[in-house]
Amino acid sequence: MEEQLNRSGFDEIAKEAARYLLEQFWVLRGREPEKYLQIRNREQVLRKWFLDKAGLRLIVHRYFAKLEKVPAEAFPWMGMQGFQQTRDYVLFCCLLAFLEGRAVEEQFLLSMLCEELLAFYPIKDDLDWNNYEHRKALVRVMRQADQLGLLQAVDGEVEQFSQGETEVLYEVKPAARYFLRTLSQGMTDLGSPAEILAAELAPDATDRRRHRIYRQLLFCPTMYSTGSQDDDFLYLRNYRNRLREDLEANFDLQFELYRNVAMLTLPERWASHQYFPDDKTISQIAIQFAGLAREKRVEEDIALQYDGSILLPPAIFVAWVAECATRYAHGWSKQYRELEVAAVANDLLGLLVEWQLATVNAESGVVSLLPALARYSGSYPDDFQAQEGDEQDV
Repeated sequence: MEEQLNRSGFDEIAKEAARYLLEQFWVLRGREPEKYLQIRNREQVLRKWFLDKAGLRLIVHRYFAKLEKVPAEAFPWMGMQGFQQTRDYVLFCCLLAFLEGRAVEEQFLLSMLCEELLAFYPIKDDLDWNNYEHRKALVRVMRQADQLGLLQAVDGEVEQFSQGETEVLYEVKPAARYFLRTLSQGMTDLGSPAEILAAELAPDATDRRRHRIYRQLLFCPTMYSTGSQDDDFLYLRNYRNRLREDLEANFDLQFELYRNVAMLTLPERWASHQYFPDDKTISQIAIQFAGLAREKRVEEDIALQYDGSILLPPAIFVAWVAECATRYAHGWSKQYRELEVAAVANDLLGLLVEWQLATVNAESGVVSLLPALARYSGSYPDDFQAQEGDEQDV
């Protein structure tokens, strides 16, 4: 018998389906038929919840199911993780343009695509297949398109293209027709990325605020207050009990609200999720650094900024990392034990920024430790002994 729906309309099957939709760009029926069927069987309740709470459209097609995840604010980590340069994204858009002119299940050769991309590329003579970096960029693009299910390699290995001429036979998949999202307005009417995101919110002010808040909580590690006049944070405080009940019941997440920050956390780890802190050494270093930062703020009587953050000049940040290494490096993996402190600091800062635990001023290099970092603290027990030659993941 089907499980009893909870008051908000999600049963265990709907909860699991909602997590699939949030975690993945889309669920392809051909690759994950069981997940697709779960979403299809709970389509109505999922569609209603996501549209009402976050203003997000759920599309259930015969080939795929997709939640169009438009963020309230764009961050660098929201890009395609395998891409490294702007050129990767430009080539990916050119590939989409190429696929628009191909029929489903039509096959094409990599050499044919390379010729077409030279014509599609927006800057004349700026793409050269004799350039190793350009070939590597195309390899990343083709690998990403394959992972997304836009095309499939029938014969050959695209990785060899980075080393020189090679031939790969591809087939266009049905999903290639549906990758691009239809905007509510024409691109010529929107002057910036911020305007594109704003155009995807509801016209009504109350709905727009609710959609922004749900999107920020569901898509981002944290949501910060911008000050006493922050209407979104005021809404969070006024409706915190309703938000907590709604989100915790439907997603098995824990809603946490503090003076300057709100977030959703996992009561227990899910293998399918990317979470912080994970088992990597750099995450271990991050929570050790967080504990040290709490101590330093008290010892040195460092004043908090209006938003609850701490400002550190670059040299002080590196010095704190050095002190962290003095205390804890004996338990770090070999890679981080042997790294220069500046390199450890660089890796740590990258992780903190990615998880919205810190920001960096592009001009001065001043590091701002954000309030959510204060939630973490880590240290080794007094009797901890690191194993020699420990090669844990980094």
